[in-house]
Amino acid sequence: MFPALGRLATRHPWYVVIAWIVASVLIVLTAPKLSSTADQSEFLPSKYESIRASNLQTEAFPQQNAVGALVVFDRTDGAALTAADLGTVKKVVAELDAKVPAVFSGVVAQPPSQNKLVQIAVAGIGKDKNPYEPDAIDGAKQLRADAHADVRGTDLTVGLTGAAAQALDSQDASSKAEAIVGLTTLGLILLLMVVIFRSVILALFPLLVIGLVSQVAVGLIGAANKAFDLKTDSSIQVILIVVLFGIGTDYILFFLFRYRERLRLGEDHKVAVAQAIQRAGEAIMSAGGAVIVSFMALILSSLGIFKSIGPALAIAVAVTVVAALTLVPAVVSLLGTRVFWPSRAWKKEPTYARFGAIGRSLGRRPGTYAAASGILLAVLAIFALQFNPNFDLGDSGAPKTVESSVALKTLEKGFPPGATDPTVVLLHSTDGKPLDSTETATFATELGKADGVGSVAPAQLSPDRQTASYSVVLDADPTSDAALDAIKGPVRDAAHANAPPGTEALVGGTTSVFADFQKAMNRDYKVVFPVAAIVIAIILALLLRSLVAPWYLMVSVGLGFGATLGAAVIVFQHLQGHSGLIFLLPIYIYLFVVALGTDYNILMIARLREEAREGKDARTAAAEAITHAGPTVAAAGLILAGTFASLMLGGNSLLTALGFSISFGIAVAAFVMAMFFTPAITALIGHAAWWPGHGDERRDPA
Repeated sequence: MFPALGRLATRHPWYVVIAWIVASVLIVLTAPKLSSTADQSEFLPSKYESIRASNLQTEAFPQQNAVGALVVFDRTDGAALTAADLGTVKKVVAELDAKVPAVFSGVVAQPPSQNKLVQIAVAGIGKDKNPYEPDAIDGAKQLRADAHADVRGTDLTVGLTGAAAQALDSQDASSKAEAIVGLTTLGLILLLMVVIFRSVILALFPLLVIGLVSQVAVGLIGAANKAFDLKTDSSIQVILIVVLFGIGTDYILFFLFRYRERLRLGEDHKVAVAQAIQRAGEAIMSAGGAVIVSFMALILSSLGIFKSIGPALAIAVAVTVVAALTLVPAVVSLLGTRVFWPSRAWKKEPTYARFGAIGRSLGRRPGTYAAASGILLAVLAIFALQFNPNFDLGDSGAPKTVESSVALKTLEKGFPPGATDPTVVLLHSTDGKPLDSTETATFATELGKADGVGSVAPAQLSPDRQTASYSVVLDADPTSDAALDAIKGPVRDAAHANAPPGTEALVGGTTSVFADFQKAMNRDYKVVFPVAAIVIAIILALLLRSLVAPWYLMVSVGLGFGATLGAAVIVFQHLQGHSGLIFLLPIYIYLFVVALGTDYNILMIARLREEAREGKDARTAAAEAITHAGPTVAAAGLILAGTFASLMLGGNSLLTALGFSISFGIAVAAFVMAMFFTPAITALIGHAAWWPGHGDERRDPA
């Protein structure tokens, strides 16, 4: 296959380039827009209790308008609201209600808090509307602007929070993060390519090529999401930028280093292109296959967010691999050696003194390098056991300084933490009979006795009297560990145990969704991780024709995963004092570190096998592999780690944690696993590492 790709790129380069341009134009014009959601209930399957409760609530109380937004009032000086202030609030709420956007059912003032520090007004979402839909987000933007205008010149300050407002702030933060991360990523790649190749053309080359590829990938992802009704969270577009440009630049480097090496051997540039594809193509295809398999393993997840993120990233990587094997060599075939302009350094064989010294040292003492790198990774991995997940995507998706977050803190000055987002408990008749009023009152009393419950409002009955809804205020912040523990234990236990005969109790609300998230994640860890690991091991076995090497390669990336998660725990939970890290983090770390760690391992061990086939012993082959493949791994690792580090500029806790963790993991994969651990273990095992295929045996030059 790779010789055929080489012939295609060298004999018909214009056909390849034109085909890519035509395909990108058609896809951009016809593909649906890539959209996202912050509604966390959309990510859970219907079998979980929180989703069953939500569906029952919608069915039993169709006339009930959900809360779309909360308008929070307090004094500018922080003092208690006066009678005049309460009159001003009443007037402002009336004005807001008169001009409220159509997506909302109205704006209704609520009584002030007992300490008179805060008063709120509720904007109900219209019937059959969702506070996370574009109309609701636009409505929240208009409502916020009107509220600020109406309090101007008074002693009051106002802030908008609630689902629609949080979705608005999350969307704005995501757009800003996308711009910041995009510019930083492009600038970093530009700088590093200039440093590595000293070429203006090669500095711009990956940006232009991947810019074209990204349009194709995003269009295909949007089409896939629409076709299969997949949901994505607001961070996906930012992550796509980094994946496309980071991994795409890596694969371009894999090709360019081989192309430059063949030119230095005196080959014609078209022959060099064909040879570069033939030699680097297998590594690119295998590395890309490992990444794609890792991402596609997420379709086994029970969470909708992972089911959509997995295929989206897999599509992006697949398009990148195809481009690296077709578009990139075609363009290089057209440009020839002009691709290195204005530098002439490509003509000179570098000494690689630093990598050569490292290689020779490892070749002499592979046991020392294997032990040192393995112990370092194992010590960091111990801290991964202290990982504490945080399940609030909305809280992680925007900075703490946005209005919805600030208003939420203001609200807590006058109301208990649980009042900001009450838990909903439903009591439903299963025998078709109306609920007994005495039994519903007794149920509320018993529910109120559960640990973690602050108060229980009287039952609200559905029109057919077969369902009762209770608003339960928890003692703790609805997103805290204490609230999750209360829902998973005493609250659900009390609700289920005290449901009268012929009825069923369901616990819903945001905290219940988080509790089910945790349950689903525990299940996914047991399914997704092993499946991805097994399939990647199979890919490695087929590539290396060995049943030995895949084992220690997977141990290597497993240690890399543990070390990366452990480093994140040290930095964020211990040093910065965070109570936890977003629950998505282990999955992202596992996939990127395992997949990309395998990328670099494949590149290094493939070069090691190539050196062994020339008749070198295992230790000498390991030394030569580091000398020649080390610069490629280092350059690729530096670029990819740098691009993922740019996520830390995104401005929210999710992207900050992802940026640090994945960039650290990639640095570990490139500079510890692929550079030291893998070649050292291979040198120690020797010829047996390639059993039963013995792909290291010397080949007949013919």
